[in-house]
Amino acid sequence: MAETKPTTRITQVGTVIIPVSDQDKALEFYVGTLGFEKRMDAPFGAGERWIEVAPPGAATTIALVPLRDGEPAGIVVSFATQDAEADHTQLLARGVEADAAVLRWDYVPPMFSFRDPDGNRLRMVERQ
Repeated sequence: MAETKPTTRITQVGTVIIPVSDQDKALEFYVGTLGFEKRMDAPFGAGERWIEVAPPGAATTIALVPLRDGEPAGIVVSFATQDAEADHTQLLARGVEADAAVLRWDYVPPMFSFRDPDGNRLRMVERQ
């Protein structure tokens, strides 16, 4: 197996983001039906909610986010990083298609979205 050299500050797969048509229904399914824990339910953006659930004891979470008009319903993988700003700068310098700036909102850690060569949406979120 080829040896890999770290080029970002990614520490783990942090969150798998699932766009949903009804956050309350999705929350009931994941918590009530599957037995997941609700890890976060916080205001975010303009009147929206950021909801994260996970199986008990799991490190990786699932975010149940509102499905947006015009966006595909596909899943987004979110990576945990120690420094979103540094990784954003580094990925842009390498020609990666990414948000123009790191997003910063109250109650939500710094983050940005980017795409792999096939156009798959990925997200980098700073976690301490």
